[in-house]
Amino acid sequence: MAPELDIEQPDALVRYLRRSGRIGADEQPTVTVLAGGVSNRTVLVERQGQEHWVLKQALAKLRVAADWYSSPERIRREALGLRWLAELAPPGASMALRFEDHEHHLLAMTAVPQPHENWKVRLLGGGIEPDHIMQFALLLGQVHRRSYERRAELEPVFRDRSFFESLRVEPYYRYTAAQVPEARHFYDGLIDEAAACRLALVHGDYSPKNVLIFGGRLILLDHEVIHFGDPAFDLGFSLTHLLSKAHHLPAQRAAFAEGARLYWHSYRTALGELPWTSELEPRAVKHTLGCLLARVAGRSPLEYLDPTEQARQQQVTLELMARPPLTIERLIEAFVAQIEALS
Repeated sequence: MAPELDIEQPDALVRYLRRSGRIGADEQPTVTVLAGGVSNRTVLVERQGQEHWVLKQALAKLRVAADWYSSPERIRREALGLRWLAELAPPGASMALRFEDHEHHLLAMTAVPQPHENWKVRLLGGGIEPDHIMQFALLLGQVHRRSYERRAELEPVFRDRSFFESLRVEPYYRYTAAQVPEARHFYDGLIDEAAACRLALVHGDYSPKNVLIFGGRLILLDHEVIHFGDPAFDLGFSLTHLLSKAHHLPAQRAAFAEGARLYWHSYRTALGELPWTSELEPRAVKHTLGCLLARVAGRSPLEYLDPTEQARQQQVTLELMARPPLTIERLIEAFVAQIEALS
């Protein structure tokens, strides 16, 4: 068994990189711990005159208030995601894998050059731009379409859903159902429906938090939940962030609502016509509702919503769960209207 390694300890990390031959014996890189990671330790390794890396090391216990565990073996899944997204996503939309170490549950990828900005930070500052929304939609639509077209290759590779279960289904859907009994029946149906659906490669963490902006282009990070399943989950998970920000930022509420509409229509254009596209929208509505409630009552609540906003979002979402809208357009309209009425 390899000795324990904590990559957030710079001296220990540099010794490891030298010992493993990843850097020269006399090389002294700069190591910076990157904040914000819930499920991983993440550091930037800047090498003088050479390529910079980001190293990620999976944690067994996630850094949230509630107890939340997931096997650190999921780092292998992230490495698989990096390899395949290089083929499926638009050029430059993901970073290149450089090496992985199964014993220490870590990987290294190329670092996004500076200056870059986190898209979530930009959005929370009110900076919602149509071009970014359309890029976000194109990236997801292209991955879903291309992975469906190559399903014979991809489904066996990404068949396992254990990380999706431990990092999404349990903390978002099962836990929330236990906390909010009125939603139990809704979540039971949603969980069963998602389990039966295997159509495309699902990122599972498709969020502005996991997107950096560099040179006007979006770059997607954090692929440890990637699996072959229901693309409607990615839609629900991502639409939740746009709608929750519409809730949180009343001055930009109309802009975020319009951004959510643009996102959906741009995604459908990028996806094109596939045998299952006509069935996708109602499921996407339900996953959006499931995630909207989970992000205020699940294991990982959105940190920018205050208690009043959390209660308001729970009330509105429960009302919509009782009679889910049939389309994304109607969901956006109803959610924003009801939030506005209660504000």
